[in-house]
Amino acid sequence: MKLLIFAHTPPPHHGQSYMVQLMLAGFGGDHAKIGPPDQAQASTSVNSHRIECFHVNTRLSKSLEDIGEFHGMKLVKLFGYCLQAIWYRFRFGVKNFYYIPAPGKHSALYRDWLVLFLCRPFFKRLILHWHAAGLGKWLETSVQMRARSLTYQLAKNADLSIVLSRYNIADAEKLLPRQVRVVSNGIADPCPEFRQKILPRRLARFAAREKLLARRELSAADLHETGGDPQIVRVLFMAHCMTEKGIFDAVHAVVLANRTLVEQQSAVRIKLLAAGTFVTAAERARFDELLTRPEFESVVEYLGFVSGATKERAFQQCDLFCFPTYYMGENQPVNLIEAMAHGLPIITTRWRSLAEMLSNEYPGLVAIKSPEKIAAAILNVMTQETGESFRQMFLARYTLEAHLTKLAEAMHTVETQPSGKPVGLARAIQ
Repeated sequence: MKLLIFAHTPPPHHGQSYMVQLMLAGFGGDHAKIGPPDQAQASTSVNSHRIECFHVNTRLSKSLEDIGEFHGMKLVKLFGYCLQAIWYRFRFGVKNFYYIPAPGKHSALYRDWLVLFLCRPFFKRLILHWHAAGLGKWLETSVQMRARSLTYQLAKNADLSIVLSRYNIADAEKLLPRQVRVVSNGIADPCPEFRQKILPRRLARFAAREKLLARRELSAADLHETGGDPQIVRVLFMAHCMTEKGIFDAVHAVVLANRTLVEQQSAVRIKLLAAGTFVTAAERARFDELLTRPEFESVVEYLGFVSGATKERAFQQCDLFCFPTYYMGENQPVNLIEAMAHGLPIITTRWRSLAEMLSNEYPGLVAIKSPEKIAAAILNVMTQETGESFRQMFLARYTLEAHLTKLAEAMHTVETQPSGKPVGLARAIQ
């Protein structure tokens, strides 16, 4: 199967571009760079998933701040990318067009119109991969009838819509695809030695924290096994530092949780480690102003953008993961999967697809925009969860191998399904 991937890879770095990068690498890389069609077909990089990718890297923005902003040069670039896709169609004989629909933003919707208008007529099959959530409802409530009608005309009857969760099915169904498949995201295991290197310290810190909360003395062995500071519960926030992603709710929640601990005369304290890039200067200024206040400065540390060993160290040394998002397009964020892989207990919101990733009764699920409830969840989860169950959840549901296998299986159906009416949804869901 030959697949034209019309999507960008990092930079800028965010969950969607990262997942495209993993998919492209997992399916054997970009065959357009291998050489002529005969060489590409003979290449040993053809993978076990039997998909040859031809990648048009549609990078329109240089930074996070630039994403979603419209200017003329982006339009010129996009037109060039469409011409490249059409050229690949005839140069390499690619008949399947892979595209990621927009979230609920006007500029992104206009981008979809141009791409589908120019490219779709040249390809036999269309595959839509829904990384963002909420477009269906946004089309019904936030755009005029003419815009909604044009979107339906250009994007309807896709041969396959791939969604990340059952919540996301409604977005795909709005555009009447021939079939819908649910395929969760997945990442390579970032800590294969979790049980040997991370879990012992995590369990020791949990046990020592129980002692401190019960006002019992710690032994020298307790201090050694925990790294020397079990009284500090490190809570990690790792995402774009935006109001809608929950950065300020997390900051205020940690302050509120510490107030409760002070009132209880507990020796335990909470500290927030915030990792990520601020998207706007105004939000960075607001964050910096908070950190000038003594109550915030002592319990919040800003790490900035982290990657590689620094990122791994943050995941390994923290005790909890807090992501109280209510971002419009949030769907199945990679940062939560990374937290699971590292065995970090999670506090997050009942927002869009997030609740599907955890048990509905899990105490770390809270309402959006609720620092008080986030604080209560932190205090609750830190006494109940060691993180082992989250590691098992990752291994069972979110590995890269499982993701790529299910993704390839879904994509191959477009070449075997009979033409005609849409496939029944009950048959299509995995």
